[in-house]
Amino acid sequence: MTKRIFHSICLVALIVFFSSVILIMGVLYSYFSDVQQSQLKMQTELAAQGVSKSGPDYFDNLEAADFRITWIGRNGKVLYDSESDMEQMENHLQREEIQEACEKGYGESRRYSVTLMERRLYAAKLLGDGTILRLSVAQTAILTLLLGMIQPVCIVFLTAVVLSVVLAVRLTRNIVKPLNELNLDRPLGNREYDEITPLLKRIDSQQRQLKCQESILSEKKRELDTIIHSMKEGMILLNRKGEIISINPAAVKILNTDSLCVGTDIRKLNCSPGFQEIIEKALEGERTERTLALPEGNYQLDANPVVSGTQVSGAAVLLFDVTEKEKAEQMRREFTANVSHELKTPLHAISGYAELLKNNMVESKDVGHFAGKIYAEAQRMVQLVEDIISLSHLDEGAKELQQEETDLYALAQEVCHSLQPQALQQGVTLKLEGVSAVVKGIPQLLRGILCNLVDNAVKYNHAGGTAVVTISENEQFVTLSVRDTGIGIDAEHQERIFERFYRVDKSRSREAGGTGLGLSIVRHAAKIHHARIDLQSSPGVGTVISVSFPR
Repeated sequence: MTKRIFHSICLVALIVFFSSVILIMGVLYSYFSDVQQSQLKMQTELAAQGVSKSGPDYFDNLEAADFRITWIGRNGKVLYDSESDMEQMENHLQREEIQEACEKGYGESRRYSVTLMERRLYAAKLLGDGTILRLSVAQTAILTLLLGMIQPVCIVFLTAVVLSVVLAVRLTRNIVKPLNELNLDRPLGNREYDEITPLLKRIDSQQRQLKCQESILSEKKRELDTIIHSMKEGMILLNRKGEIISINPAAVKILNTDSLCVGTDIRKLNCSPGFQEIIEKALEGERTERTLALPEGNYQLDANPVVSGTQVSGAAVLLFDVTEKEKAEQMRREFTANVSHELKTPLHAISGYAELLKNNMVESKDVGHFAGKIYAEAQRMVQLVEDIISLSHLDEGAKELQQEETDLYALAQEVCHSLQPQALQQGVTLKLEGVSAVVKGIPQLLRGILCNLVDNAVKYNHAGGTAVVTISENEQFVTLSVRDTGIGIDAEHQERIFERFYRVDKSRSREAGGTGLGLSIVRHAAKIHHARIDLQSSPGVGTVISVSFPR
């Protein structure tokens, strides 16, 4: 814009200058022509007086270098001419200045001379004897006039150019400076030019719209960032080249990288063929999902192409942790297999004993023994089914059961009293120690925890051993502790004994009548009460299991 204004000002100045020169030269040319005509008239008057007094003798030895003198008779015949042969000259009676002189006594004209091939000024004077004296002079050409004034014209031209440039620069700066200093943050506060007020109003309106849209976009971006950063699932956005443009903290942790990976090709973060294939297919426009083993566990990758029009502009990758899901699925399969196995064993035993009785292959004195076996196996099946139902109930959270204040010591007394006959039969001394302590919980589940822990302490003990139940409390916890002097548990099994159907010694467990679900029920019931389980055990020494209930 500055250059255009500068060039425009200079161009206008030059146009004005040349227009002025042309106008002045035209005026000067007209002025000098009039002056030259006046001088010619005066010279004609003087020459006419000379001819009137001296006649033809006036022309003898006459020097008139600048003027052409012609003497014309009454009939138009040239009597004398200072530059041409009068015998060869045509009749001049029809010339404009001659006719005017004949009518008025004086005449003048300006025309192009065919004889001398130049533009001339003519002045004619009627003499007393009827003859006419005419003087003519070559008219000064405009080019001659211009060449005569070339020096002052050049000086004026250079001065005009310099002044035009200087003034153009200053004027351009003065024009552009307010525009450069416009406060676009407050468009309506600028009052330099009224002509740009509509533009400033438009800018102000657009700025308000942009600020409103920016505020909306910022709010939505904050909401999106909050949602993405709060997701447990990993989320990654890629451009068409496979470079990361956004990644949330969950994905950073899953891929074992950092937030500085933005701008990096995602294929460099994991070189496994499956991962590479998923990304490539997504960038080619195909939705893909697959479960992959990553450092953090097993994850399901959902890769969706982002399509703009008909072009794939990127991809969105979601990572779902399916480790627990697959583990739960594996546990479900194992549980189904274990239940089938556990039910099959007593069913085979019952079927075998019943077949013997059906075919009269048992002596009368042994019928009671076989019936007892059938009853024991049936009771074992009943206990197994009840434990499975209890576990299913606990898996659902036991939401229909109400919590209430329960004295854990009093509950332990009831359980120990009910299991005392079993302890005497096993030759185990069962004791209860501690103080009265109240916890808020579900009485049925608390009883289940006590029954299973005390029952195990009795079953997996030695004859002559002891099982001690202790209730204690402090400012933070009420603790139930069951200690026995039984067979103990090896360290390699201690992390798994709370799994369903897991047995350290399967033959001993079946002999003792266990279903393999007792400690699993304890773990689920403790979880519902937000309690912590601690296990300490040494083979041949005994086991201590403590359940701490938060106050």
